[in-house]
Amino acid sequence: MAEELTADGWLLISAALVLFMTPGLAFFYGGMDRSRNVLNMLMMNFWCLLIIPIAWVVIGYSIAGGDFDAGWFGGFDAAFLGNLNLTSQAGVDELMLVAFLGMFAVITPALISGAVADRMKFAAWAIFAPVWMLLVFAPVFKWVYGGWLGVRGSLDFAGGTAIHVNAGIAALVAVLILGKRKGWPGEGHPPHSMPLVMIGTGILWFGWFGFNAGSSVNADGTAVQAFMNTFLAAAAAGLMWAIVERVKDGHFTNLGAASGIVAGLVAITPAAGYVSSMSSIWIGLAAGLICCFAVQVKFKAGYDDALDVVGVHFVGGLVGSLAIGFFADAEYFGAEHMSGLFYGGGLTLLAEQAIANGVTIVYSGVVTALILLALKATIGIRVSDDVEATGLDIAEHAETGYNTGEAFMERANV
Repeated sequence: MAEELTADGWLLISAALVLFMTPGLAFFYGGMDRSRNVLNMLMMNFWCLLIIPIAWVVIGYSIAGGDFDAGWFGGFDAAFLGNLNLTSQAGVDELMLVAFLGMFAVITPALISGAVADRMKFAAWAIFAPVWMLLVFAPVFKWVYGGWLGVRGSLDFAGGTAIHVNAGIAALVAVLILGKRKGWPGEGHPPHSMPLVMIGTGILWFGWFGFNAGSSVNADGTAVQAFMNTFLAAAAAGLMWAIVERVKDGHFTNLGAASGIVAGLVAITPAAGYVSSMSSIWIGLAAGLICCFAVQVKFKAGYDDALDVVGVHFVGGLVGSLAIGFFADAEYFGAEHMSGLFYGGGLTLLAEQAIANGVTIVYSGVVTALILLALKATIGIRVSDDVEATGLDIAEHAETGYNTGEAFMERANV
């Protein structure tokens, strides 16, 4: 009983930390956005806090989890929180597991909001977020954790594939269907509030300890390893991004450091409990370098990913997930799983990581497109040119983030 209470207590704390990440993400994205759309971005994230928990307990958890068997679909046994076991296979109260995993369900669609900033109808987003969670996030989560992809042998400690690659490819599909913002890329769209960005980064980093260390389920050695790896990878990636910018552009920027930190957090998420502390530094450095250049691809490829969701979350998630195939060390998580290439495991694990991510990319991309095309054909998904020019805060929410004369004048120009 004491062990179960300890596990439940650990997950209670971790769930609260993960919940705090969504407001942190709102600040991070809101600061990067333009001042006339800051409240719209905040509301897109807070909407996920309102609607996703309801959808999760009604049916989402049942699809994503259920009995955690090796199948493709969790079924409906746990719909409306029915037929919950007194203890789950993870050794904790199943209602606690529902709550903890529900926080992941909340933030995953919220990640997509940064890509569609400045131009998506809020009504469309209000429908898209819960539908995407049910049709995309929940099934992929099932496959990765206990479902057929997990049984095949792929590893994902806290959501690199199921969350970041999943949301990242959905973000890319969304911006392709929505189209570019007016004036992009000719007009510059710098962050309107770097202090908000830095506050959001700090909250995300803080909450991410619950995201990764909490995924150990118990406050044990694996949780300590995941905690340390989360700390080191974020620091290494932020450092690398800042150095790359200094070499390329001659400046250390706050935005670069913040973006690098988040890229490192994303990359270590799938590997946090499977690699050593030194390996986490290498993964962070790789994420900082690769993601720094990945965010520039949109200008050459011509897709308008407003707040770099694709370059940071999709690419960062892939970097971290594939890195498991190289750096996974059975010494850190038990011999029941295979090690990566650098620790004598050969290429088998790397192949399984590639398969799991490939399946996620195809499924998420196709279903996301179908959801958005259905919304486009019915209620529409993009605001009018006039609304885009004057700002979504007033038009969509009848509010302004900065109630000053300068702010009202700025809406016509920023």
